[in-house]
Amino acid sequence: MELAMGSRSPLTFRPPNPREAPPSLRLAKDIFGGSPCLCLAIKGRKNPSIQLRSSGRTATRCSVSSTTETTSVGKKKLRTRRDVRNIAIVAHVDHGKTTLVDAMLKQAKVFRDNQVVKERIMDSNDLERERGITILSKNTSISYKGTKINIIDTPGHSDFGGEVERVLNMVEGVLLVVDSVEGPMPQTRFVLKKALEYGHAVVVVVNKIDRPSARPDFVINSTFELFIELNATDEQCDFQVIYASGIKGKAGLSPDNLADDLGPLFEAILRCIPEPSIDKDGALQMLVTNIEYDEHKGRIAIGRLHAGVLQRGLEVKVCTSDETCRLAKISELFVYENFTKIPAEDVEAGDICAVCGISDIMIGETIADKSSGKALPTIKVEEPTVRMSFSINTSPFAGREGKYVTSRNLRDRLSRELERNLAMRVEDGETSDTFIVSGRGTLHITILIENMRREGYEFMVGPPKVINKRVDDKLLEPFEIATVEVPEEYMGPVVELLGKRRGQMFDMQGAGSEGTSLLKYKIPTRGLLGLRNAVLTASRGTAVLNTIFDSYGPWAGDISTRDQGSLVAFESGTTTSYALFSAQERGQMFVGPGVEVYKGQIVGIHQRPGDLSLNVCKKKAATNVRSNKEQTVVLDTPLSYSLDDCIEYIEEDELVEVTPLSVRMCKNPKFAKRK
Repeated sequence: MELAMGSRSPLTFRPPNPREAPPSLRLAKDIFGGSPCLCLAIKGRKNPSIQLRSSGRTATRCSVSSTTETTSVGKKKLRTRRDVRNIAIVAHVDHGKTTLVDAMLKQAKVFRDNQVVKERIMDSNDLERERGITILSKNTSISYKGTKINIIDTPGHSDFGGEVERVLNMVEGVLLVVDSVEGPMPQTRFVLKKALEYGHAVVVVVNKIDRPSARPDFVINSTFELFIELNATDEQCDFQVIYASGIKGKAGLSPDNLADDLGPLFEAILRCIPEPSIDKDGALQMLVTNIEYDEHKGRIAIGRLHAGVLQRGLEVKVCTSDETCRLAKISELFVYENFTKIPAEDVEAGDICAVCGISDIMIGETIADKSSGKALPTIKVEEPTVRMSFSINTSPFAGREGKYVTSRNLRDRLSRELERNLAMRVEDGETSDTFIVSGRGTLHITILIENMRREGYEFMVGPPKVINKRVDDKLLEPFEIATVEVPEEYMGPVVELLGKRRGQMFDMQGAGSEGTSLLKYKIPTRGLLGLRNAVLTASRGTAVLNTIFDSYGPWAGDISTRDQGSLVAFESGTTTSYALFSAQERGQMFVGPGVEVYKGQIVGIHQRPGDLSLNVCKKKAATNVRSNKEQTVVLDTPLSYSLDDCIEYIEEDELVEVTPLSVRMCKNPKFAKRK
């Protein structure tokens, strides 16, 4: 790498050398009150070595940003709106994306100085707060130096990639948040690939720079190499790097010299994210990318206005991709200002808005001009890879806790989910009370199950199954890239576990000063079912497993995901300490004393292969009590399995019973009992 300091005011570049790749990473800044400029040029793309030195708070200059006032595309004249920026914040799960948005909102004076604001403001869903992950994309906006910045907070888990794919239609650039220790992770690769395909400008934010084991040079190099792997253009490779601590609300152009606020980040957004190019005088066009529901206003369509001017009370045409259109009227119009929606009389092209009054609007449809409107290209998302069966509850405890228990309730709820969850599919099952739900992963479907049980639904779900394809008479199955961060002392058991599940290691490297190793595997999706708990057990709870869909490949062969059978209740009743004391010698129990169970319910894990029926409700005989001294009963603590754990545990002939207050596992009565 070459570091050149000069006193020239304009930004100049070296002529390209035919023996080396074009300069691919330049960081330019102008020091206050002077003209010196810092330029970074990378001589080799394969393994760049980056050393950054900077001092003072500086402005940035980006080759990606657009400064053209008016351009001509075909017969249309487009102009740019300098007062608006549209950005999406994308990152791998737990890289501090939502915390960074919190700091941006607070420093933009969205809230009063004396207002009590809880952490992770954008995670408004109870489930998001409990799990610490973002599930749904959300919109907000801030003002900085007279410019409105529309911000879209996106999920960080690959199972919710459908949320990311659709909101990228609304923006011109993205903030790619990367952890200062972990560097690019599987979801980082996924969202960056989508952003580059759209041609968006990217600002890389190295977050959590205040961690003791931070390694910014490694993270920048890894991120740059990822850009090259994803076939980014030279302009996209000239990305701006900002170092930040989201929890402290600080940012800077150097990891050793952060400003007292996020000013450098805001400046980078204004300079590096292009202004939206609009056709203000053209025919009205707005692509609906999100749907909200309000009890009073009904369905609310959210999207970015691509052309024309949208007015409240305007009659419009709603078009779909197959050129079928219907008429509608805009009853109310909102724009995002700070953390709320503000009523507006009209909205110009380039801004993001919310529209009320169209009761049957769907994601992917276009709100267009009444007379000459045409549909925009619809949103395309990747196909689901995992499916599960949903059916009505048929256990002896059915109807005790749930409010919605019939197949009609189940069908209506799943149909409503399809309206906003583009990456999900629902089909009819073998019977009238069974439905097949397909999603991007088990977590994608598990979140739906958890939301439904909280809404009062009661139903049963089957084990997750991968969706295979047959191409040219060859059976193909989905493969995923699994990244495991594990301490070196537990690496042996983890490697053995992944090998049994047909995983193939293609990379292994150290992960900083914590004494951990980063293992990367290509593994069939089938091998990931139930893997998370097994990896945690093998590593004493210290390993971190992340996965992302890679591609379809040839069938990898048979995989045994569970070596142990289940302990099944022999009869219905209430469990007793006397019965559980003898039963726990057979394996680990899921239930303690005084719990009501039914015949066929799974009450524990058998220590050997195959199922075992036993009586956990047996009571001690009351005969000859005085002559026998009472025996002390010591019971092991029962295993506590969450909904995710239960879904990972069950096999082909087992079901999970989901009710608002309970999660139980049972044998599927449709299957013959194992001998």
